[in-house]
Amino acid sequence: MLKYLVLPMALISAAAAQADEGQWQPYQLPQLKSELKRVGITIPAEKLADLSKHPMSAIVALPGCSASFVSPDGLVVSNHHCAYGAIQRNSTPEHNYIVDGYLARTRAEELPGGPNTLVYVTDKVENVTDRVLKGVTASMSGKQRHDAVEKAVKALIAECEADKSYRCSVPAFHRGLEYYRIRQMMIRDVRLVYAPADMIGNFGGDIDNYEWPRQGGDYSFLRAYVGKDGRPADPSPDNVPYHSKDFLVVSAAGLKNGDPVLLAGYPGRTSRYKLPSEIRAARDSAYPAKVAEIQADLDVIAAAVKGNAAAAVRYASVDKSMNNVMKKTQGLLDGFARKDIAAIKDVQDAEFRAWYAKQPGVSKTLLAELDAAIAADIALADEEFGYSVATTGDLLKSAATLYRLARENAKPDAERESGYQQRDLTFIKARLNRLEQSYVGSVDQARFAAALQRYARLPKSMHVAGMDALLPAVDAVPAMYGKTELGDTARRLAWVGKDAATIATSDDAFLQLAVKLDDVTESLKERRKELDGNLERVIPQYMQAVIAWKKSQGKPVYPDANSTLRVTYGTVSPYSPKDGITKGPFTTVEGIVEKHTGKDPFNAPQKLLDAIKAKRYGQFKDPVLGTVPVDFLTSADTTGGNSGSAVMNRNGELIGLNFDSTYESITKDWYFDRDITRAIHMDIRYMLWIMSEVDHADNVLKEMTIKYPAQKK
Repeated sequence: MLKYLVLPMALISAAAAQADEGQWQPYQLPQLKSELKRVGITIPAEKLADLSKHPMSAIVALPGCSASFVSPDGLVVSNHHCAYGAIQRNSTPEHNYIVDGYLARTRAEELPGGPNTLVYVTDKVENVTDRVLKGVTASMSGKQRHDAVEKAVKALIAECEADKSYRCSVPAFHRGLEYYRIRQMMIRDVRLVYAPADMIGNFGGDIDNYEWPRQGGDYSFLRAYVGKDGRPADPSPDNVPYHSKDFLVVSAAGLKNGDPVLLAGYPGRTSRYKLPSEIRAARDSAYPAKVAEIQADLDVIAAAVKGNAAAAVRYASVDKSMNNVMKKTQGLLDGFARKDIAAIKDVQDAEFRAWYAKQPGVSKTLLAELDAAIAADIALADEEFGYSVATTGDLLKSAATLYRLARENAKPDAERESGYQQRDLTFIKARLNRLEQSYVGSVDQARFAAALQRYARLPKSMHVAGMDALLPAVDAVPAMYGKTELGDTARRLAWVGKDAATIATSDDAFLQLAVKLDDVTESLKERRKELDGNLERVIPQYMQAVIAWKKSQGKPVYPDANSTLRVTYGTVSPYSPKDGITKGPFTTVEGIVEKHTGKDPFNAPQKLLDAIKAKRYGQFKDPVLGTVPVDFLTSADTTGGNSGSAVMNRNGELIGLNFDSTYESITKDWYFDRDITRAIHMDIRYMLWIMSEVDHADNVLKEMTIKYPAQKK
């Protein structure tokens, strides 16, 4: 049985919390019994806190997404957009599985997901705060402190990964107040089983992204494979399906307005405890610059792939990911304009500082030190943004990775930079190999040249010290692409393992540029380490005080999301985005017909339209709605990374998949507004109906355990 260490009461939520806010670590759930009971969850909180027991033992992660096992043979369900890389990897203009969808009717027909498609099964979590901070002293400089923490983290990871079946991590919680070591089985042979057509899985496309009402069938199935000994293995035809200890039962009984839900997954990042100054920096500078940069890069890609179907397929996943980030960032800006979150935080910050000043024995300089560290962080982030613009392009990124890897390889493994140790080599090769499916020389050239022009126009505060003189002139870029072999996958991978001197004497244009830029890059990283060390010293003290302050008010206390396993809960709920408008919690297949135009992104497959017209709803017809539901809303607290999260009913049965939030909810990363914050989920009945009536995925349906509602006589 997995157990968590008991934490000080200051780190446990107050039982009086009365909102669906909170992305809770599983160990915290026993302290939320009254909340879970209030919502209507019947699963014992102690069971939810135990990762070795159902349903938590069925919850898994994909890179950047969440998922769950739905059969004992390693069958995994997640979002269509979470499997998009695997779908795109196997697509060609002749066999375009993005457009047409894919169904493997036998295990032999399942397609390789590629080196970037992985399944992580968390099986152990332990508080290692004391071990991480042992030896850290107040007299250390920022970099000394950062290096000491990093050294301890590396040692803890190495200890955990003595068994090569596992991938371990030691993320910080509450911005460095706590550290947990997390052990995950990393399954690296993952295959594509079934994905609906893009016109189902991505119906509405970027236009409907973050919008409600929504009619997206955002689901796909993968399968995890392991060696015959049951341990993770490299992809091989000899591998066998992973026999998952637990899996979720699928319920076709459906939900109604007000019903409770439980959601488990791996939310990426939130910023609920950041200061007003950080909000204003994001609102007034960082986010506008980010939106402008992404849009400019997207425009370059669109122009470069125009009229080239093969290039468009290669950049489909890149385009989709960038559009998603841009719309979310724009949504944050719109949300900040709609509600002055910085002003709300000003009030909270003033109240906190007044409370803090009255506490006995507290540091008189802490808040001044905090403000200074935050200001330095904001300034350095400007340069880091400029650096990211100047280094746009896959060949330059690949060259920089190869040269840094060569330099780090000259050190003992424990002293290498995180991300370049021996344990990271597989991931580095996977990134370099990914370009096999997502790179076209002419497109990359256009992106790099345009990015250099944009970098030159950035404010001086965003220019990296010492970098400008090293960058090539825009008119020199075409010649660089004629003097490199890195566009060829085999030749690119052949540089892995070469020493730094060999790379430094290469006549490859991008390797030469990477060598020139490396000192500037490292200087920027060293400045970040110094600053992070200072932040890691002062912010935990601040967070400890904030936690005590919130606890004194009876408010929930949970860590910001950091891509670790979390549980949230809520109810099926409508919402009012503005005065006089209320949006209901369900959409139906009739909405697909209403939105269908015959043109992308509202071009529903004819076989789907025919099934709706014939009303072949069968047992998936909702008794209240009188048709098949597609998507629904809940008040659950989610963010990026929760895509694909299992949405469960009060009994822990799978009834939906999380895939989005409403546009008005995007600012919840910074501030949770219970009145308008809504998560968007795909109703599992729609998935089952598509599988049954449209795609005839009978083999996948038979593999799952599905509970159908009792038929009325």
